[in-house]
Amino acid sequence: MPSVPPVVYLGFMTPAPLKPFIAIDVLNQIDIRVGTILAVTDVPNSDKLVQLRVSFGDRERTIVAGMKQERANPREIEGRQALFVVNLEPIKMRGVVSQGMLFDIGYADGVRPVLAVPENPVPDGTRAG
Repeated sequence: MPSVPPVVYLGFMTPAPLKPFIAIDVLNQIDIRVGTILAVTDVPNSDKLVQLRVSFGDRERTIVAGMKQERANPREIEGRQALFVVNLEPIKMRGVVSQGMLFDIGYADGVRPVLAVPENPVPDGTRAG
């Protein structure tokens, strides 16, 4: 049997247990918006992090994401829309201030991550939820 992550074998995975219930008020505090990824650049002195320049319609933000090792060419997502959390407190990572978080699907489950994207193009800054 080949060596694979413990939760994934032949395309199947065992889903992780569900997290505890939260109140709808907690969920409503999270501001999730669609943004277009304008540019992807390397974060200096990091083998995992990239810096995304993202348009949210009326503003642009810098989002730092740990996707450098997940894709052969992280720049392939330039021009794509994706979902972002935009009301996290800014945090400095390797000297770059991140102003939000990219949603991706799969990383926590050992699956090659993919972007969480809208079904069709929508205006940048559109809220999810």
